[in-house]
Amino acid sequence: MLPLRKKQATPAAPARRLDVVVADDVEEITELVTKWLEEAGHTVTRATDGREVMRLMRDKAFDLVVTDIIMPNSDGWDAILAINRMRPNTRILAISGGGKHMAADACLRVAKGVGADHLLRKPFNRGQLLAAVGQVMGR
Repeated sequence: MLPLRKKQATPAAPARRLDVVVADDVEEITELVTKWLEEAGHTVTRATDGREVMRLMRDKAFDLVVTDIIMPNSDGWDAILAINRMRPNTRILAISGGGKHMAADACLRVAKGVGADHLLRKPFNRGQLLAAVGQVMGR
């Protein structure tokens, strides 16, 4: 008799492969979010501020933008407003841990007010991120 082999768990394929922009001025956060999204089967383009997000959006339509709110040069609020104007079908997940002058919850409330589709407070884990992506994409 042959020994039974345990089946190894394989990550579930995404319901739909997404083309995503991840924008955060903290490189470690961008790297981690990119890793989690790529492991889930999505394609990720990185940005460091709102200005870079807007440049990317002019050149290409993305399914989803995951953007921090407090960033130098041009913040996530600017990016959200521009995305909704340029690419109204692109979904937006705003993330924030707050800043010197504004708490995370206040940052996210303003993000929702200017057009973010879904909000996620930092710090978050892989499961929370992927659940938020599923919610914002209507899955």
